Amino acid sequence: MERRLRDALAVYVDAMRYPRGTENQRAAMWLEHIRRPGWQGVGVVDAAVADGAPMPSAAELSNAPLLGVAYGYPGAPGQWWQQQVIVGLQRGGLPPQEITRLMNSYFELTELHIHPRAQGHGLGEALARRLLAGRPENNVLLSTPEINGEPNRAWRLYRRLGFTDIIRRYHFAGDPRPFAVLGRQLPL
Repeated sequence: MERRLRDALAVYVDAMRYPRGTENQRAAMWLEHIRRPGWQGVGVVDAAVADGAPMPSAAELSNAPLLGVAYGYPGAPGQWWQQQVIVGLQRGGLPPQEITRLMNSYFELTELHIHPRAQGHGLGEALARRLLAGRPENNVLLSTPEINGEPNRAWRLYRRLGFTDIIRRYHFAGDPRPFAVLGRQLPL
């Protein structure tokens, strides 16, 4: 991921339709995430193979254009996102024992992005399934912007994968947009 960080951040910026330069603001945070215990990432590249042609080599695949990226890590006390989610759950009135049950064993699906030209072909679902396969945690949690409700590809993917609402219309510190926190039990 460190070697392909620039490519991964370009996919992120294009998928989220953020202005150029956003990747520079996110690079340090993504690098910090990579170094967290239990971090795991997956990607998909554009390596079209003609009928009868040999499969690309590992070197060719490692340099092929990146079409999508997903990563995450086990949640842990002291992580900013976990602290934010716990505050949201408390504000929502979830009993302390339920908060503890949910937050004691989860994998945070931190990022999942497919380049716009590659969306709609099942790549997001394939990345999510690959990333979450064999995870030892009890749950997987993620946050996603609530832009005009749920009529977008990301929401359709999460619902298709069985994610349900944990928190809705939550405002994370430093971001004016409302977010939803979604989750489901593992395995997927």
